[in-house]
Amino acid sequence: MASSRSKNNELGPDPLNPRPIWDTAFLKAVVTSPNIEVGEYSYYNDPKGPEHFQTHCVKYHFDFIGDKLIIGKFCAFATDIQFIMNGANHAMTGFSTFPFHIFANGWKNGFDMDSITSGLRGDTIVGHDVWIGRGATIMPGVDIGHGAIIGAHAVVTKNVPAYSVVVGNPAKIVRQRFDDTTIETLLDLAWWDWPIETISKALNAIRGNDLDALKQMRPTA
Repeated sequence: MASSRSKNNELGPDPLNPRPIWDTAFLKAVVTSPNIEVGEYSYYNDPKGPEHFQTHCVKYHFDFIGDKLIIGKFCAFATDIQFIMNGANHAMTGFSTFPFHIFANGWKNGFDMDSITSGLRGDTIVGHDVWIGRGATIMPGVDIGHGAIIGAHAVVTKNVPAYSVVVGNPAKIVRQRFDDTTIETLLDLAWWDWPIETISKALNAIRGNDLDALKQMRPTA
């Protein structure tokens, strides 16, 4: 693929596999792990190379654990975010949390993998249209709702409701982006699942918070 330093602002013939622009790339073009699922148009920005998202941003993601990182469509990820996966877990059922079993000296003898896997928190899920700020950390098993915003350097340890803004360590909700009725309507419309041609025509309504116009543009079955 082209250098991550490219400043070319054209997406190229395939919008899901663009030339990186402004140190940015769509994740579908750079993620290869079968345990990471990424929706269309979600991107990662990193001047060190957005193609390194899988190794730089997803930590302790081991195949034998089996947990998944599931990312929705139209997500925006800033530099140095971290997804801490379940492989970071240490057994806490004994007197020590030291991982003796990963070293030699016969220390793995009698080790019970269930002592680790029984405490796992499951898949990490990022909904559609989520913005995660620079340096934020997402802990294992967290579910981030559609339209949420994660502040820079936040440490997210609990599920985040749709269209809420969370900041801090541990991350706490500071506000909802919209009123409850608007949020319910947006979740029902699910514009991110519309055909891309319809989304392109609806951009003024999406960017301008024109809910009535957006409802009128909803595709018919």
